[in-house]
Amino acid sequence: MLEARKLAAQFRVATGKPLGISSEIAVHDVIRLMNLTPVETNQAGYDAIGNGSRQGRRIQIKGRTISEDAKSNQRIGQIKMEQEWDSVMLVLMDEQYEPLEIYEAQREQILEAVANTSAKRRNRGALSVAKFKYIGTLVWSAQSQQVG
Repeated sequence: MLEARKLAAQFRVATGKPLGISSEIAVHDVIRLMNLTPVETNQAGYDAIGNGSRQGRRIQIKGRTISEDAKSNQRIGQIKMEQEWDSVMLVLMDEQYEPLEIYEAQREQILEAVANTSAKRRNRGALSVAKFKYIGTLVWSAQSQQVG
């Protein structure tokens, strides 16, 4: 995973474009940091199953790299609204694809937030990073290294 992070960061610097592996890195990091159980790659709607206080919960995982020159209105990837899942975890990564923060939002919170967006965004299950942070809960940060 270390080599993948390096390659993705180098590619972004060289081309100004993402390599397209941030979602795989995000899933790997969230599963590791939040002590989740990965599911089969063909599982529809979610990427991991919770353990401990999240026991049995189906969790969709999203990732977003945040750069210093990033646009202020960044969006997260499409949330699979029609699929079965209980919550979504969003990992925010730095320009080196290292995790900075993980936020979690419950299905009900996301459904309500998406319902209050434009029809175009609602159909795609699109939310901004800022909106996700607002409705979600910070469950891990690199600064505190704590899991919530």
